[in-house]
Amino acid sequence: MYIIAAGINYRTAPVQIREKFAVEEAALPTRLNELMRSGHVREGVVLSTCNRMEIYAAIDPEERELGFQAIRSYLEDGFQVSQEAYEPYLYIKENDQAVRHLFRVACGLDSMVIGETQILGQVKQAFLTAQQLGTTGALFNSLFKQAITLAKRAHAESSINDNPVSVSYAAVELGKRIFGGFTGKTVMIIGAGKMSELTVKHLRSGGADKVVVVNRTYAKAAELAGKFDGIACDMEHCLDYMSEADIVISSTGSNDYVLRRSDVEMAVTKRKTRPLFMIDIAVPRDLDPKIASLPNVFLYNIDDLETIVKTNLEERRQEAATIERMIEAEMGAFEERVHSLAVGPLILAMQNKAKKIHGDTMDDLFRKLPDLSERERSVIRKLSMSIVNQMLKEPILCVKELPAGRDGDKAMELIARMYALEPVQATDSQAGESREGDLLEEGGSKYEVKGNEGWRDGVFQVLGLNR
Repeated sequence: MYIIAAGINYRTAPVQIREKFAVEEAALPTRLNELMRSGHVREGVVLSTCNRMEIYAAIDPEERELGFQAIRSYLEDGFQVSQEAYEPYLYIKENDQAVRHLFRVACGLDSMVIGETQILGQVKQAFLTAQQLGTTGALFNSLFKQAITLAKRAHAESSINDNPVSVSYAAVELGKRIFGGFTGKTVMIIGAGKMSELTVKHLRSGGADKVVVVNRTYAKAAELAGKFDGIACDMEHCLDYMSEADIVISSTGSNDYVLRRSDVEMAVTKRKTRPLFMIDIAVPRDLDPKIASLPNVFLYNIDDLETIVKTNLEERRQEAATIERMIEAEMGAFEERVHSLAVGPLILAMQNKAKKIHGDTMDDLFRKLPDLSERERSVIRKLSMSIVNQMLKEPILCVKELPAGRDGDKAMELIARMYALEPVQATDSQAGESREGDLLEEGGSKYEVKGNEGWRDGVFQVLGLNR
C-alpha cells in the first residue's frame, strides 16, 4: 500500500495560514470521516497541533492519483481553502519518506523546539482517535505503535530533554542546580512583563509555592499576583520581602538599576547562609552587577541565559543525531514488520487447510472404525497431527524467509496457488478475538480466515503490500 504524509507546518506556512487548518479535538472524528468518505483512502490519521496539521493516508498503489486527489479535495472542501491558496505551503512525503517523517515528528525532531515531548502525546491521541473510529487497520496500527514506542525509547535513552532551550526555562534549570528543587521556595518578581510571568509559570510548576510581585504601579503588581495567588508589593516596600525570597526575577523598563549592591546586602544579612538566586532579564539591566560579589548570591543576566540556551541547542542537535540513527534502524524494523504482516496470513492459510484436511480425515476414519476407544482415537489424532506439522515445518520456514517486494509477492502467490489456499485477513489484536481454531498469532496481530475472494485481493490489498 502507498503511504502518504501531507501537511502544513510552522516551517512551510505562517500562522495566518496554519490557523485555517486547525482542527479542534471535538471536531476530529468528523474530519476523519470526511477524509475517508472518498473511498480512496484505506487508512487515515489526522494530526493537528498549534504548529502543524498533517494527514497520514494509506492508499492502494493503483489508486495513487485518486488518493492524492481525495486529500486535496479534503483540504479544499473540509477547510474551505482553495487549492491555489494552500498549495504553496503544502508538503507531501511518500512511502519511506512518510514513515521517516512520522518517526521524526513523534520523537520531537521536527518540532520548533527540538526534542520537545508534548508532540508525542499529540501523536498518540491522534492515533487512538483514528483507531477508535476504525480509520486505521493492520498497517497504520503497526506503524503508529512503532512510532510511539520509538519516541518513548528515544527520550528515555538520550539526554535531549536535559538541555533547556528557552531563556525562561533555562533560568528554571539554573535554579534547580542551586536548590535541587523549588518546593517550599519563595519567588519575587520585579516588573510585570511577559518573560517574568513565563519564568514564574515554570517555577510554580517546579514546586515554588509563594510569589511576591513588585512593580512601580501597584495595580499591575496586583493583577499579575492574582494569576499566581501571590502577594502584590510596590517598589518602596520591595526590601521588606527580599529577606524572604529565594528567587528574584527582574524585568522592568527602567533605565537605571532598580536594585543596587547595598540594597541586596541589607536583605542578605537577614538571610544568614540561605542562597539567593537572582535573574536579570532586563535590557538595560535592572540589577547592579556588583550584587554578584555578595556571599551566597547567584546573579545571572540575559546574556548568561542565552549562552546556556545556545549551548543547549547544540547539545540537543548532537542528541538529535543519535535519535536519527535510531530512526534509521526503525525504518528497517518497519520493513520487516510489514513483511511479517504479509507472510503471516499465508502461513495461517497453510495451517488452516492442513487442519481442515486432518479433521475431515479423522472424521472419516472414525466413522469407518466406530469401535475405537477414546484413548485410541486420541493417540491417532496426536500422531497424525504430528505428521502434518512435520510436513508443514519446512515450507513455513521457507515462507518466513521470502524476500520483501515484488519477488516475495510473486512467490507467495505461487505458493497460495500450489496449496489452493483461501485468503485470510490480518486484524490487529486489539480489534477483537480471533476466530476459534486459528493457529497463528505473531507480532501483535491475529489472523482469521476471510472468505472466497482472490488470494491477491484478499491478502495483498488488505495488508497494503502491492508495490
